[in-house]
Amino acid sequence: MAAGEIISTEPATGAELWRGAVGDVDAAVARARRAWPAWAAQPLSTRIELMRRFANEVRKDAESLATLIARETGKPLWEAKGEVDTVLTKVEIAVRSYAERTAQRRLDSALQGTAALRHKPHGVMAVIGPFNLPAQAPVGHIIPALIAGNAVVFKPSEKAPATGQALIQCLHRAGVPAALAQMLVGAAEEGKALATHEGVDGVLFTGSSHTGLTLNRRLAAQPGKIVALDLGGNNPIVVWDTPKIADAAALVVQSAFTTAGQRATAARRLIVKADLYDAVVGEVKALADRLIVGAPLDDPAPFMGPVIDNAAADGLTESFVYLLSHGGRPIRHLTRPRGDLPFLAPAMIDVTAMAQRPDVELFGPILQVIKVDDFDQALAEANATRFGLCAALIGGTPQDYNRFWANVRAGAVNWNRPTNGVSPAAPLGGVGLSGNQRPGAFYAADFCAYPVASAEMEQPRASIGIGLSG
Repeated sequence: MAAGEIISTEPATGAELWRGAVGDVDAAVARARRAWPAWAAQPLSTRIELMRRFANEVRKDAESLATLIARETGKPLWEAKGEVDTVLTKVEIAVRSYAERTAQRRLDSALQGTAALRHKPHGVMAVIGPFNLPAQAPVGHIIPALIAGNAVVFKPSEKAPATGQALIQCLHRAGVPAALAQMLVGAAEEGKALATHEGVDGVLFTGSSHTGLTLNRRLAAQPGKIVALDLGGNNPIVVWDTPKIADAAALVVQSAFTTAGQRATAARRLIVKADLYDAVVGEVKALADRLIVGAPLDDPAPFMGPVIDNAAADGLTESFVYLLSHGGRPIRHLTRPRGDLPFLAPAMIDVTAMAQRPDVELFGPILQVIKVDDFDQALAEANATRFGLCAALIGGTPQDYNRFWANVRAGAVNWNRPTNGVSPAAPLGGVGLSGNQRPGAFYAADFCAYPVASAEMEQPRASIGIGLSG
């Protein structure tokens, strides 16, 4: 790779997919600053119409975009098609969100005047996207930001730039000015330079907690910059009293191994009642044994593809060995069926006996299993993390779920649904290391515009009735 270039390769084959020159952060931000005032002055209806045209462009390219996502990330084609469908859904969700969350309001006012609440765009927004949902995640920030009247400089993950380019091209074909919605090619250094640039008014970041914390520290001296962090999770899934063991196992597998475990919302820890342990863990393992791991376009279709690259596969292998050497008991070993490529078979390891369990996000198909005796212990284990993105209870009574919902610390809490079963029409954000109290999805409008309160009268009207000399 030449200096100043980013190359995207297909995880399933190692073949080069895309190549591009690293962008100029200063130039991109300067273009966006020049473009955004005219965009902000456009009627809201015009901005919304262009976003719907963007959706039409995505719809026309749906098949090719899904294939591109599948090839660039390694996820199965069926899953990539679902991501494209979610992109389309997110456009109308963003329209409804802006209308509901930033609606113009009239307030009570004295002296027969008017008090009003309206919202203004921030200016230039930096959107920094991930590789695992390279279309869905950034669209969830880009579209709300543009509807609100902001300009956007979008830096996709250096591991998924081809998908990012396809999204920006759809925006431009829809009629969004090129300077208003730009893609910045780059890696970590360009992302940090963009986020901290004095000409950027907001940073909308989706990615790892480590990178999110680094950005947060760097931005501490810029309090006027809006920062929304959508970070990772060490998510628990608790299986309690239920006769439907096969259904419970399917929900666990969906939670832990969809997208090869490369979702922030994936289940990392299975917490199971002792008297259900053998049945539940046995059924989960039996189902995991049957999962097809393969290339995204294979026939029959795989359940999961490779992880994003060999570096990620190597790191996950090292993490599994660490758990083994510190008291973990293997249930299903992490194996690499094709050692030259980042395919991983799903793994399970019992960590009940580990004295100190690492509270980290293992971003891949590794499920840690913990046996507990009572519901209080299950809740304590679920909350034994600095993260707080998602949690799920499988089985149990309505009273159990009420206790679980009230006591577990997470931004999304599900019952008899997978941890990654969150509606795009709901807000999504975590606590602790999973976010900074700025949930996205339906609440993205909250950080794409700021409220402005106004007291107004058509003519000046005032008098001073006290404290004046004769």
